[in-house]
Amino acid sequence: MSDTDLLAPGWTSQRLRVNTIDLHVVQAGPQDGRPVILLHGFPEFWWAWRKQIQPMADAGFRVIVPDMRGYNLSDAPMGVSAYGIDLLAKDVIDLARSLEIARFDLVGHDWGGVVAWWVAARHANRLNRLVILDAPHPQAWGLQSLKHPTQALRSSYAMFFQVPLVPEATLGALDFKGLRTMMQVSARPGTFGRDEIKRYVAAWQRPNHFTAMLNYYRALREPRSGGSARNPVHTLVLWGGQDSFLEQHLARASLEHCENARLEVLPDATHWLHLEHPDRVTALIRHHLDPA
Repeated sequence: MSDTDLLAPGWTSQRLRVNTIDLHVVQAGPQDGRPVILLHGFPEFWWAWRKQIQPMADAGFRVIVPDMRGYNLSDAPMGVSAYGIDLLAKDVIDLARSLEIARFDLVGHDWGGVVAWWVAARHANRLNRLVILDAPHPQAWGLQSLKHPTQALRSSYAMFFQVPLVPEATLGALDFKGLRTMMQVSARPGTFGRDEIKRYVAAWQRPNHFTAMLNYYRALREPRSGGSARNPVHTLVLWGGQDSFLEQHLARASLEHCENARLEVLPDATHWLHLEHPDRVTALIRHHLDPA
C-alpha cells in the first residue's frame, strides 16, 4: 500500500538526507509561510496529522510533517542506540537545516511530543513556539510514575515494550491484532475505523520498522546528554481528559520544567485528541503559534 493516495492536492512528498539517514517528509502550504514541524507519536506516522495539515496550510503556515526515524517510509536503522532521544532531537534540527529553515514552530504528540520537549531543552534558539499533545516531559515521566502507582500501572506497556522480541511476536500476530485493539479501545468509538487501521498496519509491516518503533521505548535507558532540561520556549500543553495511558498529573508536572507554559485539558478527549477533536485542537495550535 502506497502513501501516494493519502496526499491531498498541493501536498508534496519527498525523502531528505537528515542526520545520516533518509526521512520521508510531507509538506503543504506556502514555501514562504511560517514554518511549523508536526511530529507524530507511537504507533502512527505522518498521516496522524491529516486533519491538521490543510487547515494549517490554509492559514498560511508552511507545514512540514516527517515520518520519524523507524516509521513508515523513513529509514529504520538497526539497534536500540539508534533511537536515543538526543539523536531523535537532532533529526528535527537537521531536518530544518536541510530545508534551510533557521527557526520554526514545533508541535508534537505522544513520542513526537517527548522528542519536541527535548528539542526545546537542547535547541531552544531554533524554536519560536512549542505545542505538546499528551506527552510528558522526559524528566517528569519516571518520577511521576514512582509517585503515582496508578500511572505506573498505566505505563506498564512501556516496560513490556522493552523486552526483546516478545512484543514483536505478541502485538504483531494476526496482522497486529494486539496493537490494533490497543488503539481502538483507547480511543472514542469510530476514531480508528477499518480503512484507517489498514493504513497503519501497512506502515507497521515494513521490514524492521515495528522493531524500530519499539526501540524508542527500549532506548529510554540509553545515556543522554547532560545539562539542564528546562524548557525556555513559550509552550502550550494540550491533554485529553480521558487519556487511558497518561494521567493529568504528568501534564502539571511537565509545566514545572517550563519557564512560560500553560495547560489546556480537553475533558472528553482521549489520548488521540488531534483526531477526535480536530477543529478544536487545530484552533488551539494556531492561536498559540500566531495569536495575532
